[in-house]
Amino acid sequence: MSYAVKEMFYTLQGEGMNAGRPAVFCRFAGCNLWSGRRGDAGSADCARWCDTDFIGTGGSGGGRFETAEKLAQAVRGLWPEGQGARPFMVFTGGEPALQLDAAAIEAVHARGFEIAVETNGTRPLPDRIDWICVSPKAGSTVVVRSGDELKVVYPHGGIDPTQFTSWDFRHFILQPLDGPDRERSAQEAVRFCLEHPRWRLGLQTHKALGLR
Repeated sequence: MSYAVKEMFYTLQGEGMNAGRPAVFCRFAGCNLWSGRRGDAGSADCARWCDTDFIGTGGSGGGRFETAEKLAQAVRGLWPEGQGARPFMVFTGGEPALQLDAAAIEAVHARGFEIAVETNGTRPLPDRIDWICVSPKAGSTVVVRSGDELKVVYPHGGIDPTQFTSWDFRHFILQPLDGPDRERSAQEAVRFCLEHPRWRLGLQTHKALGLR
């Protein structure tokens, strides 16, 4: 299997429970919920809550990798040598479950990495992923209902976060909707977390710091 990657880069994880942790990000091209083209946004509910460019393979570090070994070699090449910390990487998208498979997981694990995935949860994931973050989108059917963190963008039309609290996740995170009304979104998210203390407020620190 070949892998279409929009971009691949080394940075700090900007959100969720691993915020601040150095990581290699591999952003797969493509999504099963919408095309990624803003002209199509009116026909895709999730377009309102998507803030990434996952079209094509022309981003920095992107391209088409013909084998899992070549993909893993590219990931390993971005991690600094000799630092003593266990290497950490994040498969994201788009929707990584469209391409991520057991071969890629095995090849990256063989190079010592801990593997996280950020997914909309609408497709099954391969086994042996170390950290699973699911971010449900309105109008979709989520099949991945267990993992490490459930992250909901808020406010999120069509989704009441309390509908997820019976799912098997270790952490429940509410992330204010970015955009022109971000201050109001943040206030509403703070209020919700105070009223529902199982939820933790999550902030996109990479945006505040100007990181990728």
